[in-house]
Amino acid sequence: MDRRFGFIIPFAALTLLIFSCEQSADYAITGELKQWHRVTLTFNGPASSEDADPNPFTDYRLLVRFSNGDKTYAVPGYFAADGNAGETSATSGNQWRVHFSPDEIGTWDFEVSFRRGDGIAVSGDPEAGQALKPDGILGTFEIAASDKAGVDFRGKGRIGVDPAGKYLQYSSDGSYFLKGGADSPENFLAYHEIDQTSRFLAEAREGEAAAAEEIHQYAAHVADWSEDSPTWQNGKGKGIIGAINYLASTGMNSIYFLTMNINGDGKDVWPYTSYEERSRFDCSKLDQWEVIFSHMESLGILMHVVLQETENERLLDDGDTGPQRKLYHRELIARFGHHNALIWNLGEENGPAHFSPNGQTADQQKA
Repeated sequence: MDRRFGFIIPFAALTLLIFSCEQSADYAITGELKQWHRVTLTFNGPASSEDADPNPFTDYRLLVRFSNGDKTYAVPGYFAADGNAGETSATSGNQWRVHFSPDEIGTWDFEVSFRRGDGIAVSGDPEAGQALKPDGILGTFEIAASDKAGVDFRGKGRIGVDPAGKYLQYSSDGSYFLKGGADSPENFLAYHEIDQTSRFLAEAREGEAAAAEEIHQYAAHVADWSEDSPTWQNGKGKGIIGAINYLASTGMNSIYFLTMNINGDGKDVWPYTSYEERSRFDCSKLDQWEVIFSHMESLGILMHVVLQETENERLLDDGDTGPQRKLYHRELIARFGHHNALIWNLGEENGPAHFSPNGQTADQQKA
């Protein structure tokens, strides 16, 4: 693992129950300060908006270095609008945020790097651009042992692979994780109560992206929602949260879903502010995705995140790992890489050897 401050390291994991723990004029620390739980740092920074110039997603870079003994993680952050966009649907504000899931109990120190420069978000140069507030902030917090048990991933820690690189294994105690769950619908996140979510083309699709309605409502699963389950915006989300509850009740422990199907089967899932956009992200939509993912984590359901499909494997940078693809990956890592049980699937049905004769090359896939 590269531990240089300027290098983006994606792996640090978290959870949903949020309590204010520490606050200053420049930042707030929220979350349950426990091992494998989400700790969130929110900073007061430059005011911006999803459509601002300079672009808050490409032209600012927030990185926070967390240290405990000989462990150091440099974790990317993101523009969080008003800090509560999932509830307010805000597109502007001055809040900048980073999530971290500490893998050790005890004292953790943090140091903030915040810099402005054209395209700096995907630069690996720690000295690129110009330092701006909240750059240089230092802080400390104490982490206690987790109080979770059962299937909740916050009780057992992060899932990785065994030393042979073959099997899924908990990093905390070395026990194995046998993955089994739903691989359909692949457009699971095409849900009608998530902000700015719609089908780009009106015709119904077939196969894994099929839906009786224009996009999913999961009406049959509203009854599976329970009072201790989350919602957003005064009761939205009961269908998709209920679907997760139902799958967990059957013993399933994984859900496979696309985070972008532009030009694909469904044309109804993307993290951007519009179907045509490639460098600006929808703050409220992604906050609502986080509510869904955090609930999955609490119920012991692994996130099988599929980043593209064969129809769009050359959509970003013509298949290369250029600025568009780096930015896409960075935003998803910054917002969701903290979860304890997460698989990054680099693409469904990708490459010239599979379905697409003009798909990514082997070198592009490796990059």
